[in-house]
Amino acid sequence: MPELPEVETTVRGLAHVLDGQVIARIETRRADLRRPFPDGLVQALTGARVTSLSRRAKYGLIHVDRGQTMVFHLGMSGRWRIDPDDIGKHDHLVLETGAGRTLALNDARRFGSVDLVDTDALEKWPQFAAMGPEPLGPGLTAAHLAKAFDGRFAAVKLLLLDQQIVAGLGNIYVCEALHRAKIHPEREAGKVSRAALARLVPEIRAVLEEAIRAGGSTLRDYVRPDGELGYFAKDWRVYGREGEPCHCGKPVSRIVQGGRSTFFCASCQRP
Repeated sequence: MPELPEVETTVRGLAHVLDGQVIARIETRRADLRRPFPDGLVQALTGARVTSLSRRAKYGLIHVDRGQTMVFHLGMSGRWRIDPDDIGKHDHLVLETGAGRTLALNDARRFGSVDLVDTDALEKWPQFAAMGPEPLGPGLTAAHLAKAFDGRFAAVKLLLLDQQIVAGLGNIYVCEALHRAKIHPEREAGKVSRAALARLVPEIRAVLEEAIRAGGSTLRDYVRPDGELGYFAKDWRVYGREGEPCHCGKPVSRIVQGGRSTFFCASCQRP
């Protein structure tokens, strides 16, 4: 699944083509993705001017001058194609700008989604209303995590994946951040010290920012809007490296938590 850095990279790529442009034409080429396209989507966006683009958690937001925002989620395999040579069977939403550019939302598995939300009501939209702070924003602090973890027996790794605690963190980057902060992924969240949390917050930011600069990760078929693959995967310290040496020389371990693989170094990250 595209994670936060991939979505951020996608939004930045789309902004180069869409920001300030008029949507001259929009076409939905099937009735639904994970759920139906919004009623009136074509009418609402045709002729609208894009005022800005942004991201919330793993959602991309395209804001227009009619007080509405198109919210997209890439699901498992979604990606935007810019100026494709042709429109394929998995290009389910197509936008054309007044400048003659074409953008196609491609989603072979159709686990993605597109919604139309009043811009002023975005914070109250059900998918956003209960979300925690953005991991790259000022709301993520050691104090916030300490309060969220207080008295909790669940593993710290699982709680970091809880979108009500931190919005947008995914499996890869939680594994990486915990390794950098030297926190064992199975440690009870309520027992993680303030000192450890003070290490963890900047490491969360650092691993995400590095991935964004690198253009996302090379998981599956993820491609940036400009067609280039991301290159951050080669710099993973533990994720996907079971049995390979950590920088300390000890082998990377893998366990399963909440149905997902967790990679860590038992030497660097002691319980």
